[in-house]
Parts: sequence; C-alpha cells; structure tokens
Amino acid sequence: MPAHDPYLVPLTEGVHAYVQPDGGWCLNNAGFVSDGGETLLVDTAATERRARRLREAVLASGAPLPRLLVNTHHHGDHTYGNAVFTPDAMVVGHDSCRAEQLAAGHQLHLIWPQTDFGDISIAAPTVTYSERLTLHVGGVEVRVLHPGVAHTTGDSIVHVPERDVVFTGDLIFQGGTPFLPTGSLRGSLRALELLRSLDAGTVVPGHGPVTDPSAYDATERYLRYVGELAREGRAKGLTPLETARQADLGEFEAWRESERLVANLHRAYAELEGLPDGSPLDLATVFGDMAAMNGGVPVECHA
Repeated sequence: MPAHDPYLVPLTEGVHAYVQPDGGWCLNNAGFVSDGGETLLVDTAATERRARRLREAVLASGAPLPRLLVNTHHHGDHTYGNAVFTPDAMVVGHDSCRAEQLAAGHQLHLIWPQTDFGDISIAAPTVTYSERLTLHVGGVEVRVLHPGVAHTTGDSIVHVPERDVVFTGDLIFQGGTPFLPTGSLRGSLRALELLRSLDAGTVVPGHGPVTDPSAYDATERYLRYVGELAREGRAKGLTPLETARQADLGEFEAWRESERLVANLHRAYAELEGLPDGSPLDLATVFGDMAAMNGGVPVECHA
C-alpha cells in the first residue's frame, strides 16, 4: 500500500507532532518543541530524503532548526536522519541508546538492502543519561525519562508537562502491533504504568496518528494477550511460530504488522525461560518467522 504524505499536527503552543502515514515498517513519527527562539526535536526518520523533509517542515512552521535532538530509542527509523541535523543539533539519548545505536550501525541496510536510505552516517547521542534528564527550550521544561527495558533497553519518554503532551516513542504503536524482540514484554507493561502516571492528555506514539491515553489500555490488552499465548504455547511444547499460527488475534486482527505476533512470542518465551529483559535474540530467526507469518514474504520497509 502506498504511503501518504507526512503531515504536521499543531498540538498546543509551541509543540508539534510530525506524522508519517501509514505508520508501518520504517514510517515513524517525530515532533518538536519550540518557543520561537529555540527548538528541541524528538526523533528523525529512516531515510535521508525523509529527514530532509522533516527539516523543511520544522522551518515551514516558523521554528528555528533544533539545537537539541532527543532520540526515543536507537532503531534506525527514529535515528538514521540524525546526521541531517548535526553538528548544529546536539543528540541526546539514554546511555543504552548510544551503545545500541553504535552497535547496530547500518542495520536497516542489512534488513532492507533494496531501500534507498540515502547518505546515512550514524550520529549517536553525544549527551546521555541513566534515569531522567530535564531540558529547557527557552522557558518550556521538557522531561526525558527512561522507563527501564521496554521496546528496547534504551528507551526515552519525552514529556512536556506544561503543554500536557507526551512523546512515547515505540512504547506505543497507534493502530499498529507492538514490537518487543529488542526489549521486554514485562518491561513494556511497566512502561505503561509510567506513562499513565504522567497524566498527559495528548499522546504522540512512535507510529500511527496522534492519540490519547486510551492507547495505553489497548496496548496493555495486547501485551497481556501475548503473555497468555506464550504461556499456553510453551506449556504445549509449541514453538513461537506454531503458537502464532494457531492464534486468534481477535480485536487485534485489524492492527498493522500482525506478523509481529511471532516476534513478540519469541520475547515472551525468552522471559518464561528466565532470560533477562533485553537479552539478545536471534534476529535472523525472528525476521524469518515474521516472513513465514507474512505469507512467506519478508516484511517490507515502507519508507
């Protein structure tokens, strides 16, 4: 399905979301906070071309180019475009986000070799934190919080309390299926409790349209569904792929990237086996099983 044009959503005074439909593989959201004199950008995009389009959107809004850029996690769809904004922007992220980004390198090129990512140089965070960090955009306070291992080991939530807005990164996929292989099922449930505690009325997910806190409930139902499937499947001696093939998705059937169920079951099985949150999985097996769930066709990068 062809992707539609990205669009800018004015959320409240000085805060915008940048949404890339259809929100599928490699079509993430970004956003920015500006007081007219300074700008903080949240995430970039998967390709040079898309990152330059984001850059144009920031300028078209009347905001200056960012001096601060926060990465919500290391995945290339949220970070590959960093170099379009550096060295003028300082990249901020969790300690593990920096380590993971440097270790991953051009990982998306390996997963989707046919995609034209453009001239991508890895620009990892140069300022890192461990638990929480407060940034100031003029007079606007921006809180950056680490929820623990969740979508990845190095996630950041970006909360703008005075504006009642939270950028969740890939802790939330609005209308899409969560993706847990590089993180934790139980950690993702804990992250939802942190998000709820912030009490932000406007929720900018990592993928999909801008939403509200009801997204937390839907995500929790899915995560608990995955956990129960894993317990039942493992008890029967089934592999994650066998369990996924027998599953009834129910209310989650309409969510994009339903093939991620098997990837999430791999993580859930690992936790049932006692492996630590965020422990590495065999991504070749994970993506191979998703291809099997996708009619035998590898998942497609939409960027």
